[in-house]
Amino acid sequence: MAPAERCPVCRQTFFCGRGHVYSRKHQRQLKVALERLLPQVEAARKAVRAAQVERYVPEHERCCWCLCCGCEVRKHLSHGNLTVLHGGLLEHLASPEHKKATNRFWWENKAEFQMKEKFLISPQDYARFKKSMVKSLDSYEEREDEVIKEMAAQIREVEHSRQEVVRSVLEPQTVPDPEEGSSAPGSWKGTNSQVASTSQQPSYVDLPPAPELDWMETGQPLTFIGHHQDTPGIGNIHSGATPPWMVQDEDCSSGNQQIGPSYEEFLKEKEKQKLKKLPPDRVGANFDHNSSTGAGWLPSFGRVWNNGRRWQSRHQFKTEAAARNKQQSHKKKS
Repeated sequence: MAPAERCPVCRQTFFCGRGHVYSRKHQRQLKVALERLLPQVEAARKAVRAAQVERYVPEHERCCWCLCCGCEVRKHLSHGNLTVLHGGLLEHLASPEHKKATNRFWWENKAEFQMKEKFLISPQDYARFKKSMVKSLDSYEEREDEVIKEMAAQIREVEHSRQEVVRSVLEPQTVPDPEEGSSAPGSWKGTNSQVASTSQQPSYVDLPPAPELDWMETGQPLTFIGHHQDTPGIGNIHSGATPPWMVQDEDCSSGNQQIGPSYEEFLKEKEKQKLKKLPPDRVGANFDHNSSTGAGWLPSFGRVWNNGRRWQSRHQFKTEAAARNKQQSHKKKS
C-alpha cells in the first residue's frame, strides 16, 4: 500500500501515490484554482506598458494568494502617499524564486504546459514596467503641481476679497448731519462720493483744529435756520430721540395689567382636570352643587335608601346598566 500523501490543490489525503495528479478530480480542481488567479495576473500584465499611479488609500494594502509559491503577495506597490497599481504582483511574478516555484508546481501537479507562461513575467517586461512607472510618476507630479497652483490661486483670490472687505469697513466715513437725520438712498450716495473725494485729497495733519461755535451765545450775529428737538421721544435716533425699543408702553408702565389667567381661574381648571380622571358613572357625577334645594330634599342616586344588603343593590345596578347598554347598542344598529 502506498504511503499517505496530501494534495494541496484538492486539500485531501490520498493513498494512490503519484497517480492522483492524473485523476479527473485533481485536474478539475487545479484548473479552477489557476483560473481564480489568472484574472489578477492578466490585469498586472496590462500595467506593464502603462503604469498607473494613484494617491494612497487603505484599500491598496490588499494581498493575493500565489498558488505556485503557496504564500500571500502584496498586489500593489506603495511608498509614502503614492501607490503604483499592480506593482507588487509584477515584482513577485518577475522574481527568480517565483519562477523556480512555478516550475516545481507544474511538475508536481502535471498542469498544462501552455498555461505556465501566463504566470511568469520576463525580465524585459519588468524593465519596461519600470520605465513606464517613472513616466507615470513624473506626469502625476506635474498634475499635482497644477492642482496645487490652482488651489493657491483660489486661496489668493479669497484672501484678496477678504482684504477688500476689511479695507472698505475700516475706511473713514463722513459723520451724518444731525439736523438732516435721513437714511434715504441719496444720502448714502452722497456720503460715498464724499469719502471717495476725501480719500483722494492729501490729509493735513498739522493743521490746528477749527474753533467750535457756540450757537446759543447771544452775541453771535448769526441766524439759526431750523428747529431744535429738545423734547425726548420726538424725531429719530440721529436727532437724539429715544429709540422705539427703549420706550415703555403705557400698559407696561402702569404695572396693573395682569398677564395670563388669575389664580382663581387656575384653581378651577385644576379642579376640572382632577374630575376628568374620575370614572364618569360614579355616584353624584352629574349632581349640581350650586342648585338650591329645600329641606325635604333626598338624594336619588346609588340606592342609598334601599332596604337590604349592599350586594343586592350592586347586582341590581349592574343588571340595569347591562340592559341600558343593550338598548343603546340596539338603537345604534337600527
